[in-house]
Amino acid sequence: MRDREFILLLDTFRRLIRRNAVQNIKKMLDKTHYADLSRIFPSLTSDERLYIFNKIDDFEFKADLISELEDTIAHDLLETLEPKEIVKIITQMPPDDQADLIGSLDEELEIQILDIMKDKETEQIEELMMYAPESAGGIMVPLPFKMMEEDTVQDTINSVHKQEDTEMIFYIYIVDENDRLSGILSMRHLLTAKPDTKLKEIMLTNVLTVSPETDQEEVARITSRYDLLALPVVDSNNILLGIVTIDDIIDVLREEATEDILQMAGVGKDREILLKTPFESAKTRFPWLFATFFGGFLASLIVTNFEHLVKEFILLSAFMPIVIGMGGNVGTQSSTIIVRGLSTGRIDFNHLWKVFLRQVVIGVILGITYGILLMIFTFVFNFGTPNILVISIIIGLSLSISMLLAASIGTITPLMLERFNIDPAVATGPVVTTFVDVFGILAYFGIATVFLRGLGII
Repeated sequence: MRDREFILLLDTFRRLIRRNAVQNIKKMLDKTHYADLSRIFPSLTSDERLYIFNKIDDFEFKADLISELEDTIAHDLLETLEPKEIVKIITQMPPDDQADLIGSLDEELEIQILDIMKDKETEQIEELMMYAPESAGGIMVPLPFKMMEEDTVQDTINSVHKQEDTEMIFYIYIVDENDRLSGILSMRHLLTAKPDTKLKEIMLTNVLTVSPETDQEEVARITSRYDLLALPVVDSNNILLGIVTIDDIIDVLREEATEDILQMAGVGKDREILLKTPFESAKTRFPWLFATFFGGFLASLIVTNFEHLVKEFILLSAFMPIVIGMGGNVGTQSSTIIVRGLSTGRIDFNHLWKVFLRQVVIGVILGITYGILLMIFTFVFNFGTPNILVISIIIGLSLSISMLLAASIGTITPLMLERFNIDPAVATGPVVTTFVDVFGILAYFGIATVFLRGLGII
């Protein structure tokens, strides 16, 4: 849905709500996809959301909508309903979504819902709730469609015709007599094989699998790397527990990317930060900004110690922002590239020196290029100023050193954090910028002091 369509849809629903045009709203809901409706919900007030939600008669549509909404909005809507009504909605969801939603509710409400649901359903959900929400077990679809090794192609096709409720049959999973996963077969290969062929004769035995404890980000990385539509989850005995399907992988990639972007900006990693109160948002951002505050304080102390230099050569202070600003940009660029490389698995920890040296070389090339440009501009536009040639060299060299330092800091910081099992996304933004500012100012005035004293100017 394009921005213009989004605004039109939002305005239409708001106008109908103000007029209390119930029939028109229901007609709009019949024509609106739940994914489009979920997009406008964050822009509505809580009362407007509840008004529209209560006008939806189809429980399957309600379930699809709830699955698309942010947790905070979904919880606000569900808390207005009786437990029996919530169960009618939840039972329309896939088991993995059911487990995620029930596990995120208040404990008292969770118990009430599980008591109302059938024993067979709750047993499956409780098994999924045992796994961490952001693990393969937490997002998998349990009890996938599977066949035995001795079954034929025709047997399998006949069984597929009976699978009305099975979610996304992308592959046929083949197990032995002990229910251990032994092979896999795509639907294309199944439909093009002879009917009397046994599955064990045509199945692929080199199957990529993950354990239920595998982090969802690693699951997404494997799935995208090998272009899979689903990934089987097995236990330590290779028993098939479930599959992680492509729709869940897309959600994981979107969530992880959002978290990384928020962390890189220094505002935490809460994906629902736009829905929080100003006080809650400020509280979340406070510790991240403190790093910048502390770095700025250190930088001011460094500048104070070189106060005599600034007073005597006022031109140095005029060019300080561009030296620090360029360094900060290079640092952020390098750290963003490294964080992205780590998240996609493109960086090999066996060749970290190559990664580091590559970014250093880039920093040297950029530093020398812009250092020479700044030196020329400083000399030309301030020609006639006492000692302008020396000052121009100092400013140009400082920019080069600052950009080299920034590239090094922006590269090594996320690599070190990853090595110590700390999310590398936190390396960007405030952390890298703080180090770059402090070391950049220190290098700037340090180079100026060495040159000016070495030449006997001060």
